[in-house]
Amino acid sequence: MLPELKDEDIAIMLAALAGGTGRVQRVSLSDRDVWIKRYNRLGLRVGQRCLWVFSRLLRQPVLRPAPLLDAKGLIDREVRQIERFSAAGFLAPTVFYSGRTAIVLSHLGQPVERRMKEVAKADPAIHDKLLVRCGLELGRLHAAGLCHGRPHPRDFIIEDSRIGFLDFEEEPAAVMPLATAQARDIWLFFLQVASRCLKPETPAATLAAWRSNRPAEAEAALTEIIPFFARLLPLARFATRLRAGKDVMRFISATDFLQSATRR
Repeated sequence: MLPELKDEDIAIMLAALAGGTGRVQRVSLSDRDVWIKRYNRLGLRVGQRCLWVFSRLLRQPVLRPAPLLDAKGLIDREVRQIERFSAAGFLAPTVFYSGRTAIVLSHLGQPVERRMKEVAKADPAIHDKLLVRCGLELGRLHAAGLCHGRPHPRDFIIEDSRIGFLDFEEEPAAVMPLATAQARDIWLFFLQVASRCLKPETPAATLAAWRSNRPAEAEAALTEIIPFFARLLPLARFATRLRAGKDVMRFISATDFLQSATRR
């Protein structure tokens, strides 16, 4: 069940599985670190249920949430996604163990988000180059016929000079066309790019990096979904007069940019 681990490490791992309670737990073994992810506190997931109803009412596949699954179903989905990414040659965690309520994964490199925070003040250029690099890898992922589901700088990792992927809790291609899921990926990623970049040219450079690899179908789908989100911009701008929340500002920045970029 736990390949390539020493007997004493298996004992440590099993004790952590039995005694831990956190959603995510890092465990140090004799020669490596591993991560435990637990799925035993799912709650009612009201947000997902409401989003599903909303997507049906508006007839917008891009809004459909991932299917509601029990803990074992969620674990199986994450394992399935990891296997797909690894088989296509992308850097992803190794699955050491999967049970009914928990999964054990190998430790990879440093999350891109953490690296960005380290270099933001000292070298804004490197900070923004990381966003561009993630856009490039996202395009490569889409060209391979895959999508991530919720690409965020914390879900990209750097190991040596490679960029990899973490957290495969979504499977949007199961509820919408693949091209739509890929377009949704880039829109979600730009919620971070447009709000985090330190240089004005970075959004355009990131989109160009994605476009250098992306399949034509994903580009076409992007031009189809952006007008829907753009129709929500007046409401979002009105909301900022009441309370300028970060999520609303991210939505405005990303949608404004992509609306302009996909018109050309």
